[in-house]
Amino acid sequence: MPRLAVIGHPVAHSRSPAMQNAALEALGLEDWSYEAVDVRPDDFPEKVREMAAGDFAGVNVTIPHKEAAVAAADVLTREAMIIGAANTLVFSEEGIVAHNTDAGGLMGAVRQVAAPRGRRALVLGAGGAARAAVWALNQEGAVVDVWNRTARRAASLFEELSSSSDLGGAPVESPRQEIYGIVVNTTAVGLHGEDPFEELPLERSAFAEQVVVDMVYGERPSALLAAAQEAGATTVDGLEILVQQGARSLEIWTGRKPDLDVMRAAVR
Repeated sequence: MPRLAVIGHPVAHSRSPAMQNAALEALGLEDWSYEAVDVRPDDFPEKVREMAAGDFAGVNVTIPHKEAAVAAADVLTREAMIIGAANTLVFSEEGIVAHNTDAGGLMGAVRQVAAPRGRRALVLGAGGAARAAVWALNQEGAVVDVWNRTARRAASLFEELSSSSDLGGAPVESPRQEIYGIVVNTTAVGLHGEDPFEELPLERSAFAEQVVVDMVYGERPSALLAAAQEAGATTVDGLEILVQQGARSLEIWTGRKPDLDVMRAAVR
């Protein structure tokens, strides 16, 4: 029986197992299964090799392993190589193949509400999800600025991605929230109840007619999205991005297109 999983630390909160198992069942692939596996950073390379040698067909990779997934792979797709992060690994005869469906998943969600081309975007964070967001927005024609609590990390991300793309933006330390047509939070702020307006360079009163994306998800809209929506912004939540990227991963593993509505129902 082919097995799939999401690897992260922590990972107990993940809704990927419910979502992906529902999609597999709807496709008639009842002999497949999907689970969550908590792996500490120090154990990640060994655990991936162990799973690849066993009965796993592949895994999703989440915080904090997306950049380590690139280092663990034998083969990189173009997106994974340029972005420098992977969220999907395939265990095949070629070895471990790294893909990045975060970029496509984000754009699949954002394009439902707005076209990024010609807009200025602010990406908050400097991890693997941020790298995917910066690259994807740039590919869609947006000018992208990057903020991170540690300014050096934002500058490093920007420099590395600028070597393969003309981002047209800059790493910023004190962004002016109102000038951005798209704001994307890729940090984990809010996952454990943190106040985003204390941790991020955003103000409740400064939202306008923007698109605000928060990759953090929970039972209700995040505090960031609730405030943005109240101020008139268009919002995209982390669950829709999870569905979009998860569908792309499942198609890579199985060769079958899953039903997005089945996945949405399961994840919510």
